[in-house]
Amino acid sequence: DVIGRYIVSIKSSFPTHLSLSGMRIVLDCANGAAYKVAPTILEELDADVIVVNDKPNGYNINDGCGALHPKTLGKLVTQYRADIGIALDGDADRLVVVDEEGDVVDGDKLIGALAVYLKQSGKLKGGCVSTIMSNQALEDYLTSNDIDLLRSDVGDKHVLEIMSKENYNFGGEQSGHIIFSDVAKTGDGLASALQVLALIIKSGKKASVALNAFELYPQILTNINVTKKIPIDEIEGLDKILGNSRASGMRDLIRYSGTENKLRVLLEGKDKNLVESTMNELVGFFQSKL
Repeated sequence: DVIGRYIVSIKSSFPTHLSLSGMRIVLDCANGAAYKVAPTILEELDADVIVVNDKPNGYNINDGCGALHPKTLGKLVTQYRADIGIALDGDADRLVVVDEEGDVVDGDKLIGALAVYLKQSGKLKGGCVSTIMSNQALEDYLTSNDIDLLRSDVGDKHVLEIMSKENYNFGGEQSGHIIFSDVAKTGDGLASALQVLALIIKSGKKASVALNAFELYPQILTNINVTKKIPIDEIEGLDKILGNSRASGMRDLIRYSGTENKLRVLLEGKDKNLVESTMNELVGFFQSKL
């Protein structure tokens, strides 16, 4: 009876005074683990559900569908004039949302909207945890709503570690791994989807408005081929360049790939032109040194 017990558990996380009646949802199950339970849960909550990629055959999991390929879902949302599109991945721990206009909602915007929703509902314990990859605009938005953001290394297990250590009950990655620890101890795409749907209903706004509370800062990620991996803090002259960029309000993340001879450089800031020119300077610098 594990399927029945799981359905009851996840449904209980949805506010009892709300209903999905009148909401049309396109659901992409990625031919994966949630192909049976996801449609059942949404239908039992009275949603009008259009289900795609719910026929796994052992080979088609994540094959051009689901959270890894949400553009097709966007087209279906506009085609069916749906209110929202929900895409899960094969093991159903990731969630990608498409608004009623067919646009994919950025993961950082999703985290920000959910954190504020939880706080307004009196359900947020502590603050929010995200990774070092999350856009600075997310942190600034949460700060403006008196919510602390702690950053972890990349990977939902690292997010969960800090949540457990600090006794926070919410965190996630921009990739769609979102953790509501009061509902599930790991990322659960369905649990996250129900919270998103509750947020939209309570806001009384369309998904494109309710999940778009702030604008992301320009962000550039560049991979640079290298022939040697000198420890980053030992590269002569780097401190000066980064000192100037940080003084201009930019955030940087520089690390070597663990599997390839590449240096990954992330740079973001409010001024797009300044970010681009600084990235060009960094690329030239690293190419000369490495």
